[in-house]
Amino acid sequence: MIINTGQRTDIPAFYTEWFANRLKEGFVCVRNPYNPGQVSRYRLDPAVVDAIGFCTKNPAPMFPYMDLLKDYGQYWFVTITGYGRDIEPNVPDKHRLLDDFQKLSDIVGVHSVGWRYDPVFISEKYTADYHLRAFEQIASALEGYTETAVISFIDLYPKVRRNFPEAREVTKEQRLTLGKAFIQAASVHGMTVKPCAEGDELAAYGADCGGCMRISDYEKAIGWHLNVPRKKGARAECACYLSCDIGAYNTCRHLCRYCYANAEPSEVLAQSRLHDPKSPFLIGNFREGDRIHDVPQKSWIDGQMRFDI
Repeated sequence: MIINTGQRTDIPAFYTEWFANRLKEGFVCVRNPYNPGQVSRYRLDPAVVDAIGFCTKNPAPMFPYMDLLKDYGQYWFVTITGYGRDIEPNVPDKHRLLDDFQKLSDIVGVHSVGWRYDPVFISEKYTADYHLRAFEQIASALEGYTETAVISFIDLYPKVRRNFPEAREVTKEQRLTLGKAFIQAASVHGMTVKPCAEGDELAAYGADCGGCMRISDYEKAIGWHLNVPRKKGARAECACYLSCDIGAYNTCRHLCRYCYANAEPSEVLAQSRLHDPKSPFLIGNFREGDRIHDVPQKSWIDGQMRFDI
């Protein structure tokens, strides 16, 4: 099976001690965000966890703990954009992130790490030309360290509208112009562009519009074919295989203004204060009346089909 860590928060950036403790103890508890009394308990055991998926803006805090992951398959997405602290207040310096991306790629392998340049929005400061320059500079620095560049354009979810009221949708003309340029720049640096939940409008220009986190990506990363149960994407327009996320909403302290997973910053800070690195839960601990469900888990690896990469 696959464990995900990055749909709700950034565990490598802010909760590495907790995650290391979970790996050492061999289990993690996850409270249902829509039914808080319902708790899922997962074993963290390489015998049943074929891969762990990460999505982060700062992988470096995880580096001291990488030995704990050596028996697990891994796939990492690292987001590096051209935005400044007016948009991404607590994201580290981008030049440092480029170095950290390269280090991560050296550790896990080029097939196990992808770059995300998203979400893209257009403003007076962050113009289309600005994005084209930023994308090219980052792609150049990451050449040889990844084969994947994921892009998406801003979605104005209710939380985004509240925290970033001046944001505007990117028009189709802007999406096509930027998308074609991103695809061309990525190709020069040995990368394929994968639009995230953007339909197939960029397929004609060379983008891979089949989803940015598919089972085939995990298979390439770990070198084994996976027999997986059928599962729908997180959204109707999402073709990715996303399951078993162990994070929690309203806990990512990057406080990016475009974030769909955070409410107001005050709530994020209040939630963060409830974090205990020794707890089985990312936030808080067991509560009276919790209904604990031990999730059935098994390896999905087809031992007869190994890929030579």
